[in-house]
Amino acid sequence: MSLTPAKSGRPAYDSRLVRRIFDRRAATFGDVAFLAREIAQRMRERLDYIKVRPTSMLDAGCGTGDDLPSLRERFPEAPLVGVDLSYSMLARALPQAGFDAGWRRLLPAALQRSLGTRGPRLAQADFAALPFAPGAFDFVWSNLALHWHSRPDLVLPEWQRVLEPNGLLMFSTLGPDTLRELRGAYAEVEAAHGVPGRAHVIEFVDMHDLGDMLVESGFEIPVMDQETLTITYKSPQSLLADVRRWGAYPHAREPLGSARARRLHAALLDALEARRREDGTIALTFEVIYGHAWKAVPRQTADGHAIVRVQDIGRRRPN
Repeated sequence: MSLTPAKSGRPAYDSRLVRRIFDRRAATFGDVAFLAREIAQRMRERLDYIKVRPTSMLDAGCGTGDDLPSLRERFPEAPLVGVDLSYSMLARALPQAGFDAGWRRLLPAALQRSLGTRGPRLAQADFAALPFAPGAFDFVWSNLALHWHSRPDLVLPEWQRVLEPNGLLMFSTLGPDTLRELRGAYAEVEAAHGVPGRAHVIEFVDMHDLGDMLVESGFEIPVMDQETLTITYKSPQSLLADVRRWGAYPHAREPLGSARARRLHAALLDALEARRREDGTIALTFEVIYGHAWKAVPRQTADGHAIVRVQDIGRRRPN
């Protein structure tokens, strides 16, 4: 499936390309999962301040399933579904989906039956086209997945669709300062070699734009915040290896066997080497964006009649 480019000029989304990238990277994705695990912990800390008792949960872009155990541990009575575009990533999530067999025996028999015979369910799907009914969940969780889709303006309305009114969306994603050192190095190399500049890594959406998209998609009370994390590397080669494992190279590149490709790659290594800091390491920046919002309660029925909540009856309107 291909989608037309967004108004921002970002590349058209090709789900087949994204799926191939992550199918190829699934075997080594665990080597760079430390970032997602750290962000998940920070998301859980933010969740401590939100009063929510979900009865059904969706992990959108669950990848290899690292967040499934903690979600089930926190909300053991709520059925959980993990969705990812990559079959290979989901195959590696299977052990995580079956983690609860041991502690399930400690629960009352009635609760065991209500949870079913299996742990979290897994589904392969594009999270901008989910195979679920409207209002199927009251909690959607997504950790470092939204940025892989070039059309968040299509993803957020879909997440809103599968949430029931007053349901909670909580997500993390990467912002525009992410990988700025690598983008700068590429720009220097292209300028020095007279090569036309082009995108080498995925593009990231600004926090304020995401907040606007949430409101336009039917969410209310959005809360957005941001922090910058720095990962350091001992060599340019190890830095580039991790970026490849993350799958952040969605654009076609010249075959490494060509003379020009070898020359440009060597220049890229030199440009990254020139960024080595006083402590001997090379830094790579990640701008992490956190957001949560609630699905707004409809104010009109499908045929245009106003919906008045009982708690609003008798309230005075402001002058």
